[in-house]
Amino acid sequence: MNHSKPIAIIKTGSTFPQISAHYGDFEAWIHQGLGAATGVMVIDAEQGGPFPALSELAGVVIAGSHAMVTDQAPWMRTLMRWLYTLVHEAVQMPVLGLCFGHQLLARTLGGEVADNPMGLEVGTVALRLTGAGRQDALLGAITGHPWAQVVHRQSVLTPPPGAMVLASNGHDACQAFRYGDRVWGVQFHPEFSADVMRAYLQALRGEGLTQQQVDSHLPEVRECDDARTILNRFALLTAAQVA
Repeated sequence: MNHSKPIAIIKTGSTFPQISAHYGDFEAWIHQGLGAATGVMVIDAEQGGPFPALSELAGVVIAGSHAMVTDQAPWMRTLMRWLYTLVHEAVQMPVLGLCFGHQLLARTLGGEVADNPMGLEVGTVALRLTGAGRQDALLGAITGHPWAQVVHRQSVLTPPPGAMVLASNGHDACQAFRYGDRVWGVQFHPEFSADVMRAYLQALRGEGLTQQQVDSHLPEVRECDDARTILNRFALLTAAQVA
């Protein structure tokens, strides 16, 4: 798939060093999910960009991060201003936020993000698609039972005004939303393989999880092929947009 314009992957942090040494980092997993033939441009927002003109892009994916949206670091505020302009001026450009990106996008659009009252959600979890989610141009690509990989302490507690909730579960009432026709946020990680998810569980031992919790979660980890289709579907949507 050759786009005349690339999809921008907005890098907002890195995974644990012991994970990146074996599996690479967020932007590599996202590019793999989009498809190796998809043209991408990686923009390091944490290091100050710079951000390209909107006319240069086919779409935008905002990656995950170990940072917290509520920290409101200067680089986050800069990224939010750029995203606000993107959503309101490039109204046909597909945008997708993953985990931290989902939360930052929600905050940019007027939603509420804070620590989830139920604490850390991690591992392979079941999702429930809403009626809107099952018919959605992006999440509707999930044809099987929707399982997904998650690791987050904060959540979108209140979606942006006018947003449509597409998926939820017992831990998080907003696992995914759509704003307008072309802007999505998903709390889960469609870019994570089962091996990456297991590596995260191991890395969190003593850093939020006890050994007993790690041992409990590890057997539940599985590949989430349905959730992983979302990134490729997003690439197809951007290709259709620029065709």
